Amino acid sequence: MKPLHQRLNLYTNGNETYTFVPAEPVGARSLTIYRNSGDIILNAPNTPLPVTAERSGKTIYGIYGTISLALSEYVIVVTGRELRGRLMGQNIYRATDYDILPLNPDISVTNPPHPVEAHLLALVRSHLAGGSFFFSYAWDLTRRLQAQWTALHEDKDKPLWEVADDRFFWNKYLQSRLIDVTLGNPDQNLSPYILPVMYGKTAFDIRAERVNGQHMRFCLISRRSRYRAGTRYFRRGVDHEGHVANFNETEQILLVGPDDTSVQLSFVQTRGSVPVFWAEINTLRYKPDLQVMDLQETVDATRKHFEENLSTYGEQSLVNLVNQKGHEQPVKEAYERYVSQLDMPGVRYEYFDFHNECKHMQWDRIDVLLSRLEEDLNRYGYFHLDASKPEPLRVQSGAVRTNCMDNLDRTNVGQSAIAKWMLNRQLKTLGILHESDGIDRYEDFMKDFREMWTDHANMISIAYSGTGALKTDFTRTGERTRKGLLEDGYNSVMRYLKNNFFDGARQDAFDLMTGVFIPRRGWAPTTLIRDNRPLIIRAVPHVLWFSLFMIFAGLTLPRSSDYSLTFYFLLWFTVATLSLIFIFAHGVEYVSWPRLVPLTDIIYYSGPGFRSGNRGKGFGIPALQIDKLKEGAGARARRLAEGHRRVKSKLVEVEMGTKERMD
Repeated sequence: MKPLHQRLNLYTNGNETYTFVPAEPVGARSLTIYRNSGDIILNAPNTPLPVTAERSGKTIYGIYGTISLALSEYVIVVTGRELRGRLMGQNIYRATDYDILPLNPDISVTNPPHPVEAHLLALVRSHLAGGSFFFSYAWDLTRRLQAQWTALHEDKDKPLWEVADDRFFWNKYLQSRLIDVTLGNPDQNLSPYILPVMYGKTAFDIRAERVNGQHMRFCLISRRSRYRAGTRYFRRGVDHEGHVANFNETEQILLVGPDDTSVQLSFVQTRGSVPVFWAEINTLRYKPDLQVMDLQETVDATRKHFEENLSTYGEQSLVNLVNQKGHEQPVKEAYERYVSQLDMPGVRYEYFDFHNECKHMQWDRIDVLLSRLEEDLNRYGYFHLDASKPEPLRVQSGAVRTNCMDNLDRTNVGQSAIAKWMLNRQLKTLGILHESDGIDRYEDFMKDFREMWTDHANMISIAYSGTGALKTDFTRTGERTRKGLLEDGYNSVMRYLKNNFFDGARQDAFDLMTGVFIPRRGWAPTTLIRDNRPLIIRAVPHVLWFSLFMIFAGLTLPRSSDYSLTFYFLLWFTVATLSLIFIFAHGVEYVSWPRLVPLTDIIYYSGPGFRSGNRGKGFGIPALQIDKLKEGAGARARRLAEGHRRVKSKLVEVEMGTKERMD
């Protein structure tokens, strides 16, 4: 596999060009981006720099990609990195700092000339700062060991970006300009500059271990899909292409021997949202309104999802941890209905009522799930490669796909238990553990195992819900504790606040950076930066805060008469109560919704399916008003969908090697 340039020197020639010169090897072809035209040119070897070019004081560790906003195109570069470990003899880095370079000479990233451009740049910065991005210059982080071994010979002379797993190549949309140039002209091969990154928080962790005198290294890699990416309540279920929200592939790797290539063992699990059309509509209530949409396309979308998983991982065991009663029941029933209707070979459904089975902190009851999965796990196996043998001793022929409502807390407990079961089996196969022995007896190893799975759980949870995972005390210690319950309570409150009042901007950043939304040049809608809600909607929170201030003032200021104070408090308590009633009655208006890709069609969905309630939309919205809202939202959604299809078509053409460039 062809490696990438690891260090670049940046030279800026006034308002004319950005030139990236590899620090090594000496004489490698430099890359010039012309600011006025946006052209990207790979220079001939030893091309001299303009005498007026000035060198940046920062070392560039990779080009993250290019993005076009309303007023300019920008180049995002990595200017800071930290070494997180070594795998297969290669360094694994996490990006720690970035610079955003405008192509338009009249644009300043620190002081944009238009508030819309400033808002979009803030979304880009927040996305880069909020997520951690991992990369390697010579090893493919996006593919599991078995997939890399299968394609070993055909990938030998290919660049890193070409062999990367399309789902986990997080910045592929941002790299599409460079990929397009590479495929359009054989002499303009920009592959050494195209850096694939993988999204996460602690998506990569590797530690040295010792069990019964045997040295080994234990590694956990979590890969998050760029498709249907987003936040907890704004990305649920499946889309029409079969991609599900919060899809993650988790690979547990065990490397035994003097180096990483001696004996390699890999075990893969997946998680993802229930693959039907469903949503939870935020209304400021702790439990949002649940909505299951029975669309004609559901069967095809669910089939596409399972077909992709079957072709990628082999047989599937679908572990569903959604509650069978109460709020979650309709999602469980819809999932089971479509799985039964499809009846696909190689797909087996397994339901486990997690909250009922493990109530009263009976966490050992997770063994019930393991006993049900034991036959499948034995059949699927794991990837086992011994360098002394020409072929793998075993390959993994299937995977367990686990989900709960969010694919976070219950899913983490289930996946870590499955991973430990398989780890015991692997160590016994290698002869490191005796048949009567268990990894639980080796406290140092288990401490690292629990910490890594806890960090893994927190990473996925922070990326999706904005807070750390719940129930991590069990993952970390093997026990449920009162301290853990208090931490879960805190995280639940923070999830509520972030999901209702902050996630709109986070979702916009996801949509902007993954190409779901593409700003048109000169596009500057006032709705993006202005509050266009009716005056009464905007005014009531101020009335609430003022009434609370007056109540507090009445409690602290000197009293002239207890009789008059009673009416004073009665007045302001009444105003505060009426304000709260109004706010919760119009809760949808106070949620921080995404603005780039509005969800109005989902919020006001009235088709077939299930809805737990229609709260938070006022004291009664006339049907005509709802129709107008849906009609306007539908038109916006169609325009956005058409733009997304065009971008997807372009990316597909790029992958097929066409020469057509993106607009």
